[in-house]
Amino acid sequence: MTDGQRELVRYRMERAFETLQEARLMMEGGHLYGAANRIYYACFYAVVALLLTRDLSSPKHSGVMALFNRHFIKEGVLPLDMGKFYSSVFDRRLEGDYGEIVELQEEDIRADLAKAEEFIARIECQLKQSE
Repeated sequence: MTDGQRELVRYRMERAFETLQEARLMMEGGHLYGAANRIYYACFYAVVALLLTRDLSSPKHSGVMALFNRHFIKEGVLPLDMGKFYSSVFDRRLEGDYGEIVELQEEDIRADLAKAEEFIARIECQLKQSE
């Protein structure tokens, strides 16, 4: 990995942790739709950082998800439940941002927030292993 790629990985992980904090603040303020959005983006930034370690990227969110699943989940680098979780927060974010009439449940968003913290921590560990 080049120095530039390392710097971009570091930047993306900083964004992941910052966005996770935004999700917590949204949750505490009762803003479920905003929290769902920020949870997804926190995970997205972490996944993008991980993809960079293999010189992979995509301009589309669906492409990022496909690369993550192909190179990290299907290869057994990370557990299957991480791929399922990432897909679920992507779907919830789409539903919350673009759905016609959507009722997000607080307990679902709280559970997603807790899982996102674990998801990002696991990616951070994987990044350290790949250095």
